[in-house]
Amino acid sequence: MNLRKSLCAILLAALFVLPIFNVAVTRADEGMWTFNNPPRAEIKRRYGFDITDAWLKKVQLASVRFNSGGSGSFVSPDGLVMTNHHIAQDTLQKISSEKKDYFKDGFYARTHAEEAKAPDVELNVLQSIEDVTARVNSAVKQGMSNADAQAARNAEISRISEESTKQTGLRSDVVTLYQGGQYNLYRYKKYTDVRLVFAPEFQIAFFGGDPDNFEYPRYDLDLALFRVYENDQPIKTENYFKWSAAGAKDNELVFVSGHPGSTSRLNTVAHLEYFRDFGFPLLLKYLQHQRALLQRYSAQGEEQDRRAKEELFGVENSLKARKGGLEGLQDKSIMARKFAAENRLRRAVAADPQKQKTYGDAWDAIAKERKALPAYERERRFLDSAWGFNSAYFTFARSLVRLAAESAKANSARLPEYTDARRASLEQALFSASPIYDDFELLKLTDSLAFMRDELGASNPTVQKVLNGKTPAERAAELISGTKLKDVAFRKQLAAGGVQAIEASNDPMIVLARSIDAESRAVRQRYENEVLSVERADYAKIARALFDLEGTKLYPDATFSLRLSYGPVKGYKANGKLIPPFTDFAGLYRHATEHGDKYPYQLPQRWLDRKSALNLKTPFNFVSTADIIGGNSGSPVFNRNAEIVGLIFDGNIQSLVGDFIYDESQNRSVSVDSRGMIEALRKVYGANEVANELTK
Repeated sequence: MNLRKSLCAILLAALFVLPIFNVAVTRADEGMWTFNNPPRAEIKRRYGFDITDAWLKKVQLASVRFNSGGSGSFVSPDGLVMTNHHIAQDTLQKISSEKKDYFKDGFYARTHAEEAKAPDVELNVLQSIEDVTARVNSAVKQGMSNADAQAARNAEISRISEESTKQTGLRSDVVTLYQGGQYNLYRYKKYTDVRLVFAPEFQIAFFGGDPDNFEYPRYDLDLALFRVYENDQPIKTENYFKWSAAGAKDNELVFVSGHPGSTSRLNTVAHLEYFRDFGFPLLLKYLQHQRALLQRYSAQGEEQDRRAKEELFGVENSLKARKGGLEGLQDKSIMARKFAAENRLRRAVAADPQKQKTYGDAWDAIAKERKALPAYERERRFLDSAWGFNSAYFTFARSLVRLAAESAKANSARLPEYTDARRASLEQALFSASPIYDDFELLKLTDSLAFMRDELGASNPTVQKVLNGKTPAERAAELISGTKLKDVAFRKQLAAGGVQAIEASNDPMIVLARSIDAESRAVRQRYENEVLSVERADYAKIARALFDLEGTKLYPDATFSLRLSYGPVKGYKANGKLIPPFTDFAGLYRHATEHGDKYPYQLPQRWLDRKSALNLKTPFNFVSTADIIGGNSGSPVFNRNAEIVGLIFDGNIQSLVGDFIYDESQNRSVSVDSRGMIEALRKVYGANEVANELTK
């Protein structure tokens, strides 16, 4: 993740209530369950396994969130954390240079002294969950408009987070569940001294490249290891996952603990139609534009390719995922299932006069605001989401401008991402000393300014203000060459000076961010008033209707908070062919040969040199029915004894509709096998030190 995306991820962390949030009724092994409402009875009935409080607490405290997006787990008592290579890509890029490319060549620290400090990484470990629903709801008074009610809830949420942080010293996030049906306070222990221990070459971590992405069978060592430090020493923890030497077997029950980002499984049909007809096509157009830009820069040379590789990987991954999601929404059978489920619920509500009076208008209200959204959604994306200002410098500038303005307000009145509870995470990204390449920034900003001009129109008043009579290339050059925001000390000076320093600054990027802040805030406010506040109120009605009918047999959609999934290791049928659950090292070499040993099926040289040392029958990747989504990357896969049997890194192509629907017959999560990881560490990388630490 690049600088701009990293800072944006911090800013958006407070806004994970924004994706539309619904509930789903459990079927089969479906569900991403909160740790205060696991499906104990269902797991006992289906698999004969009792989830005890002690087992659940150990799993909770051994599970880790990468705050920039992703999951991980403690896998030794000395603070060793396991996650995916693609979660570590940002770190690999930042510690690399023109002379040494760890992204390409891999990294291994044989001693603690060799472990590389990971810039800008924040890890969170969930300590406790507290239900604060009554307190949040008490802030809403009778007769309030949707917008006023939303503002009142947000203010109370800010107060709760601030109080908890001051009392406990822990990061404190109020998580909205069931789209307002519940509010839970999640308290996290935060770690910021995180160091890289091991990562393989990109070519084996993402073997098969984009053609094999979201496909199965797979042959990837998508593994990275970090270590957490406090006071310059590795932390000691009793709560970690031990390693399973035996691994998992076909049809064995496994569990996944991780931080899935967002799902929309019971969005109204009108909401899904909005995604299908406008939201996803617009997003895909943006992503396709980003990919073309990054490919152009990468083609300029080996160093440019290194700088852009991590961003390009993320964009291509998002493109494939969103295309799969759109195809699902265009599938008439899927939409028919969603329509039938919605009609069943609406009929059940209509059959009870009191329920109809209380909940009956929710679906039409959501349909109305979604129908109106396309009129200004492009403007919101280009201004407030900053699609038109693709530069780390602009991200810094906007953050500084808004930090000054918001800090002058009462904490409860601030934008959520600028509250005191988020300040430390915001400053970590804002004052990052990570490398910035001006030629790359110039190309990105030029392209995004031109894209905004073409999409909003050259006559758009904001576009005219931004370009100031110049071409996108001229304006971008003026901004990039004139800004001093590359200097961390300069950024700190502006932040310390507050509103006065920002208003007095003549830095061109600060001036730009300042000049469009009113328009950006206005379109954000319109979206919050006309969409979010309506959906918070009306999806909460739908959630309460489902609570009335289903009770606690419900799991909330994903919120980038800790969840538990489960299911057996199990193959599936695709196009009439049975796909076995496991792959092995023999299949890896066969797959490379079948594709002529050419990129992206070209193995790193050390894998060719050490083939004879490997047991080629060792399981490498496997699939299970565990229900996952984006954000679960890096999640541990473990057995009933809380022993590591695998590492989540992907889903199959059939899982791409998982945002909206779960199908146990084909939806599969894809993992690296614990046996394959140890075999590779010992026999390919000679990494016996860390292999011993994992297995002792």
